[in-house]
Amino acid sequence: MAISGVGQNYYQNNVATTKNTKNVNGTEKFALEKTESTKELSEAEEMEIFKKEFYEDLSKITNHKTVSNAAVNISEAAFKAMKDDPQYREKILSLIQRDWGDSYAPRNCSVLITVGATLNEYRGDSWPVGYDSEFDVRSQSSFYKRTSEKKDKQKELLEEYLEKRAQTKKQQQEMLNEKIAKQEQERNRLLQSWNNERQLAKASNAYEANVMVEPVENGVFDNTAEVTNV
Repeated sequence: MAISGVGQNYYQNNVATTKNTKNVNGTEKFALEKTESTKELSEAEEMEIFKKEFYEDLSKITNHKTVSNAAVNISEAAFKAMKDDPQYREKILSLIQRDWGDSYAPRNCSVLITVGATLNEYRGDSWPVGYDSEFDVRSQSSFYKRTSEKKDKQKELLEEYLEKRAQTKKQQQEMLNEKIAKQEQERNRLLQSWNNERQLAKASNAYEANVMVEPVENGVFDNTAEVTNV
């Protein structure tokens, strides 16, 4: 009887196992080991999903404005305890939210949370920013970490954008003012030119009137040219 595909592989594996062990119990042991391996892989996948969901929940927790840097160290035993006990998981999230949301005035701090398999192993440590070298060391392999560096970069980019926008607006205003000044200067020039032309026209008319009209005796005006006898 020919066996193909997955069935063939399964058959060959069973035959090979039977030949090696030379008894049926060996085959059963092989099948059990395969089952246990699959079970372990499934649990690992479930834990990976649980960690991703817990990471997302941590990312939703907001810091108090005095918390500049924050990190969480979580042991594998703690992950298992939280996965097995949803109430313990929620309690840990509540404690982290409390400690990150607390005020550390009068100075900004870096806060490191350590989570164990029990509440007795939960602890929070803080260091003033500028004196937090231990935070940097202990948070290097943290499950979750957020720092002010990203915020500072965003703030720097925002300030740079606002500065460029202010400079552009200033340049545009200067160009507009220059254009208005030129227009005003041209208007004044044209007005002055027009006034000068009016004054010249009035002077010319007055001059022509004085030349063309001369008074004579008996109130009679003579506008004829004088003839000189030779």
